[in-house]
Amino acid sequence: MSAPTVGVLALQGDVREHLVALNECGAEARPVRRPAELDHLDGIILPGGESTTIDKLAAVFGIRDPLIAALRGGLPAYGSCAGMILLADEVLDGTADQRTFGGLDITVRRNAFGRQVDSFETDVDLRGIPGRLHAVFIRAPWVERAGEAVEVVGQVSVPGVGTKVIAVRQGPVLATSFHPEMTGDLRVHRYFLELVRAT
Repeated sequence: MSAPTVGVLALQGDVREHLVALNECGAEARPVRRPAELDHLDGIILPGGESTTIDKLAAVFGIRDPLIAALRGGLPAYGSCAGMILLADEVLDGTADQRTFGGLDITVRRNAFGRQVDSFETDVDLRGIPGRLHAVFIRAPWVERAGEAVEVVGQVSVPGVGTKVIAVRQGPVLATSFHPEMTGDLRVHRYFLELVRAT
């Protein structure tokens, strides 16, 4: 099978890191800013960054509505951190003008783990990926509610709070609270590419 073509929404955030990871996995990776750049993609990644900024820039570049239509049409997608927020159907603790692209029947809590100073790293288990993953959480969300069609892929124990969902999948759409693009571990990207190839 030929290498899948996967875009990275290149408006703000960890764009370069995701492009590097995809290339190392053997995919044809390309930055995506304009509506025409959505054509002929097999999948797309929504990177970590600042969710409200990415949404506003998506509107400025005219890609917001075409991207929403592509997601509703079944385009496989992976969102890390801010990307998880943008893929969620509902956001708690968002800004007054918070909007999302949707695609996952989940409710996320924005900045759930705290502010930048509360960022942390830990090892996690993800269903479908062998071995533990070192996960970097930076002003990360967690999932408060997951719909019936959503598979919980990973959880983490939060001291004083309890167990929280930090990775989910719904069909060909995957999201994590953490940033695998920052660790050099390609297993999450490889897992997403398996979803892309299976779609």
